[in-house]
Amino acid sequence: MRILLIVLSFANGLFMLADGIYVIVNGKYIGPKKPGPWALVFEWLGVNVYRLGPMFIAFGIVWLAFASGLLSGSSWAYYLGIVISILTLWYLPFGTLLSIIVLAIVVLNRSGS
Repeated sequence: MRILLIVLSFANGLFMLADGIYVIVNGKYIGPKKPGPWALVFEWLGVNVYRLGPMFIAFGIVWLAFASGLLSGSSWAYYLGIVISILTLWYLPFGTLLSIIVLAIVVLNRSGS
């Protein structure tokens, strides 16, 4: 399960980091011209989604820190995993799915130990 957590966290973190840099440089996100369903959440709040690059970079770095913590066996990693998973639930659809999977694995493994 630890390897699965590392792979999922690394993939999510790397993509969010790359997407954040990409939107800052190119004014659009990787992929289709219109961002995914997650953008509706921010549009409802009146936020320009094309200015969220720094937030994506920060989230990507935190996901990568979580993966690094898992790799090194740090006890704080599981707590960071819970926090970053909850904070990334808005990232519909793929980020939400990854967050739910990671959160479930972290919580179930932590309560089982």
